[in-house]
Amino acid sequence: MDVTDRIAIVTGGGRGIGRGIALVLARNGADVVAADLDVSNAESVSTEVENLGRSSMAVCLDVTDHDSAESLVKEVLACFGSIDILVNNAGVIAAPGWEQRERNNEEDWNLLSEVNVKGVVRMTESVSPGMKERRFGKIINISSEAGRQGSAATPAYSASKAAVISLTQSAALELAPFNINVNAICPGLLWMPMWERIAYRRSISSENREGRSLRELFEEYVRERTPLGREQVPEDIGNLATILASDVSCNITGQAINVGGGSFLS
Repeated sequence: MDVTDRIAIVTGGGRGIGRGIALVLARNGADVVAADLDVSNAESVSTEVENLGRSSMAVCLDVTDHDSAESLVKEVLACFGSIDILVNNAGVIAAPGWEQRERNNEEDWNLLSEVNVKGVVRMTESVSPGMKERRFGKIINISSEAGRQGSAATPAYSASKAAVISLTQSAALELAPFNINVNAICPGLLWMPMWERIAYRRSISSENREGRSLRELFEEYVRERTPLGREQVPEDIGNLATILASDVSCNITGQAINVGGGSFLS
């Protein structure tokens, strides 16, 4: 898992999975750019990276804006000189108020397309020219086990994450001649703000909530769905991301790898 002195960008790097990935990369030697729409969160993660002895910077990034993606890449190149690793982690589950709606509306579908799908495209297109020129690069897209099958509760989210898997395969084929590896990680069940929203929605429709907290409902769901019987944490995703960013993964590309305790076996 050695990524010493490699330069990594982690989108959505200010909290949750993004923060976990950034810190594991740093512990294994990478310098990390925490890019997030909430720059204060990104700054906090950047400080944590520096406390681990690695160089870091925090950048405000809006993955729905092509100019924002291009500006980020220029800023990183000016500071570090190269970009070795891109982790496309920024993502949303739906537009505000989704928890109260019976089904996804047009705003949900549009936002998920702009962030979860086109955001990956924008960032990949922004970093790939430099990687092609240097004939080296590692691109890691954060999909989800929700992208493995449809969902009655979150169809727009599942569709967007399925698209990330397809984009990963397409980019892997396109960039392989330039020695650029492109892979996806499909996280399972992590207790984060996104899952709190899911748990809240489940609680509204649950006939058997019986005063249980959202956290308790989540833990019950984990036990029901996960053969290993335990939830995942951001560092689990960070560990795999670091393996995929290291030289040990030189012959792995175009893959979507589950990190879900066995909840999906394909």
